[in-house]
Amino acid sequence: MERVSASGGISLAYQVSGAPGAPPAVLLHGLSERAASWQPVLPAFSARYRVFALDQRGHGDSDWPGVYSFQLMCDDVLAALDGLGLDQVTLVGHSMGGAVALLAAMQQPGRVARLVIEDAVPPYPRDRAIPDRPDGPLDIDWPVVPAILGAVNAGDPQAWAGLTAITAPTLLVGGGPRSHVRQDKLVEAAARIPRGELVTVDAGHYVHTERPAEFAAVVLGWLRGDLFCQTLALVSNACSILTCRAPLPATRARSLTAACRWSGWRRRSASWRAM
Repeated sequence: MERVSASGGISLAYQVSGAPGAPPAVLLHGLSERAASWQPVLPAFSARYRVFALDQRGHGDSDWPGVYSFQLMCDDVLAALDGLGLDQVTLVGHSMGGAVALLAAMQQPGRVARLVIEDAVPPYPRDRAIPDRPDGPLDIDWPVVPAILGAVNAGDPQAWAGLTAITAPTLLVGGGPRSHVRQDKLVEAAARIPRGELVTVDAGHYVHTERPAEFAAVVLGWLRGDLFCQTLALVSNACSILTCRAPLPATRARSLTAACRWSGWRRRSASWRAM
């Protein structure tokens, strides 16, 4: 992996793929994950984009400074864009990475051409237990877990208010009723973002690993500007589409629920791994 300077004197590890002259896309993983977690969809994305998948601070091969927050991670991403010489990017974030991507898009809207958020919204008050550290070696700095889960439980009204500052066309991909993230919050977030749309794929919280083909089709189709045509062309061979309804006028949110017979890799993870 390569490295780039981030905020506060730390550096982030990243992997890059795709043609050097292709439009840049930056991928941000969720809590306890790393850049490699994007591997199920990386070939599809790198066929069109120059993809920069980051290990966020405290994760993987990036520095573990011991101090963590959504804002620090946002500062890291914006500094990394500077270090990589990327003026404007397509920004994709899952879970914790989605919350970080939303902050970046609202604080420096000119840097984000398109925004894709996978099953994430700004923090809202919850009562999630913060677990003890598991035994054995980890590929994350454990203090990042209580820091991020504590911020999630506290909520962030300022971040919710800031959604209206996002200027990029934005696609939110919800995981449906199997996700621990409240899906009505995704509807609310899509309504607040001026150019926001919502698509629901019934895959749970980890859409890009549970349903990588559908995730890639939905996202890349939307990025091409023909979401439904591209999505239906791909998933009709593998899925039974149960619900497909037009955008909701009040929210500009779009719901596409696919109950798929395709049996993808089933993710097994501890509850603390999901933001």
